Amino acid sequence: MVKVILITGASTGIGREAAILLGKQGHRVYAGARRLERMADLAERAGGGVTAVEMDVTKAGDNERVVEQIIRNEGRIDVLINNAGFGLYGPIEDLSIDDARYQFEVNLFGLAQLTQLVLPHMRAQGSGRIVNVSSMVGKVFMPLAAWYDATKHALEGWSDCLRLETAPFGIQVVLIEPGAIKTEFDDVRMAQLETLPADSAYRSQIDAFKLLVDAPPDLDRQTPPEVVARVYAKAATARRPRRRYVTGKYARSWMFVRRWLGDGAYELILRRAYR
Repeated sequence: MVKVILITGASTGIGREAAILLGKQGHRVYAGARRLERMADLAERAGGGVTAVEMDVTKAGDNERVVEQIIRNEGRIDVLINNAGFGLYGPIEDLSIDDARYQFEVNLFGLAQLTQLVLPHMRAQGSGRIVNVSSMVGKVFMPLAAWYDATKHALEGWSDCLRLETAPFGIQVVLIEPGAIKTEFDDVRMAQLETLPADSAYRSQIDAFKLLVDAPPDLDRQTPPEVVARVYAKAATARRPRRRYVTGKYARSWMFVRRWLGDGAYELILRRAYR
């Protein structure tokens, strides 16, 4: 069955690959992102079926315009994949509260407002699916990632509540929990770490983190986005989706250690890594 799908954060990485894959599968895909020029080739690569739309999920007007466009063109919306997001990295003491607020605006509140816009249409249809992209850090935690981790922990609980509230209307809510994926994510957070004070009290942890991220190129520490895109497609189109999909390097192993060996063992591993 052909589905009408809106996916955010589709200009790069997993979002881009997922939009292409879903388009190739024959679905009507609306790929949203702030950088419209970076999505110019999506329809061609997907063999048609993909419409690029310019949108910033933190702007209510953008979200409203895109949802109205989809309903006007298609008459329905079957799947919303909330993929847009970024990671704010650095010591809690060194990062401004304004930056922290923006992290929540992108990763949680923008997502929530967009979801609120599509829910009435899904209720009227008697069906729909919300796919929220969390992270393995929605279940674990890392030094220097407090605000990013906090948004993903919040998204986990928010999504679980949404699943219960919308189930009577035939709406399904799915979480995807990726691990280490080969995208621009590392480049962005490394660039941001360079802006931190040189005399930060946490400089040893910052330098240790840089060494961990800047692994030798021959060391395969990340999963290609094309692989994870297939998980997105499954979460969006499976007749009976799971509540959660764990995918990508380190996700299962880190979540296993935290859940089954406890905080003590988990923190010991982190302390040694960041020593």
